[in-house]
Amino acid sequence: MKLRLWPRSLIGQLFVAVALMLFVAQAINFALLVRGQRQQVLAHGGGMAVGRIIDAIERDRRGDFTPGRDADGEDHRRRRERAQKIVISDRPPPLPRGALPMPDLAAYVADLLGEADLKAEAVNAWVLPLRPRAQRPDFPGRTVVVSAKVGDRFFAVRSRVPADGNRLQGFLVWQTLSLYLLILAPIMLIAWRAARPLRELTRAARSNPALRDAAPLEEEGPSDVRELIGAFNAYRTRIATMLSDKDRMLGAVGHDLRTPLASLRVRVEQVDDDKLRDKMIASIEEMTAMLADILALARSGAGTELQERVDAAQMARELTADYGEQGKDVDIADVADAAVMARPMLLKRALRNLVDNAVAYGTRARLSVATGEGHVRIIVSDDGPGLTDEQIRTLVEPFARGEQSRNRATGGAGLGLSIARDIAEGEGGTLTLANRESGGLDAVITLPAS
Repeated sequence: MKLRLWPRSLIGQLFVAVALMLFVAQAINFALLVRGQRQQVLAHGGGMAVGRIIDAIERDRRGDFTPGRDADGEDHRRRRERAQKIVISDRPPPLPRGALPMPDLAAYVADLLGEADLKAEAVNAWVLPLRPRAQRPDFPGRTVVVSAKVGDRFFAVRSRVPADGNRLQGFLVWQTLSLYLLILAPIMLIAWRAARPLRELTRAARSNPALRDAAPLEEEGPSDVRELIGAFNAYRTRIATMLSDKDRMLGAVGHDLRTPLASLRVRVEQVDDDKLRDKMIASIEEMTAMLADILALARSGAGTELQERVDAAQMARELTADYGEQGKDVDIADVADAAVMARPMLLKRALRNLVDNAVAYGTRARLSVATGEGHVRIIVSDDGPGLTDEQIRTLVEPFARGEQSRNRATGGAGLGLSIARDIAEGEGGTLTLANRESGGLDAVITLPAS
């Protein structure tokens, strides 16, 4: 199963995009602040250490230091009582216990000494272990020891560097959370305000355009969305007007054609040649049936019938009984108790078309009802030779026939499957045709369960 990391909705995409951009911006900000803080640490601790080393070198050259006294002029006893600040020795200073090296501070001090025209060798720096009693409230930080060899003498000084970046990290965390609240909240509100009417628009666009009593959508949201909804309402109104005009036209055509056909049928009865009269009557009946099919196809999504809860199992049993009374080979198979929301007369007509095809081309028909995953499947099965993939794709189109003759007794007008498909789609479902592995064809109307 493919994992989708990028959301599909407008709100989700805006949320993720803004959140990622804020995170990247804060990461860059954090990197710059850490670098600036590091430079501040080096400048503060290294600059103080270099100043004391240069001062100690000058005083040592003037002979201000005497044996037994440190660089501050204190005797050894006093030096032991107070922390050492400057030590001048002919040997490298011992590494303080628990101290950690700071190579970047050592390199920084070496550069500063080089800029001061002092040839320093063996420049090292260590940070001493943190001792709570040694902390200065006025300057929280760490103590460092910096040593450098200038000439044949080693100069070791103590300095202090600012505290680590814990406070900076805490500040950035709160800053990031504040930015998320201040920026994401308005963006989410704006996205929701734009997405909600778009969802309503999507549902309305997916509805059956033949349902002409649908109320127009309320124009809300940003101006662009309101204009889109207004254009959709006007478009749907034009579609409803066109469909109404089509129905009136079809009604007039049906009336105008049925009247002369009925008149022609009456006149044909007066023909003396029985064989010729029967052929003419058959042609008139074929034209009348074809006209009825064409009108039914055109009006399959229209009508005044309302949707209601239909017991699919009961409808399958009633159809089976009706065809049994006509002497046709139609049986009932596995039937699950299920109900759908549909217009019963239209749904029954779709099923009759499928059963008629199954009896005509598949020798017999079996009806079954199955349920699963929120939908109901009404299946009409036959025992015929089945269909090719090309026939399955084309037979649901108007006037497409599996039997190419124009004889209604063998092939009809090729509108039965088209009418069944349009009725199924008008009820929010689908019509599918599929060959069975054991032979025969299954025509399945799938509708949402009620």
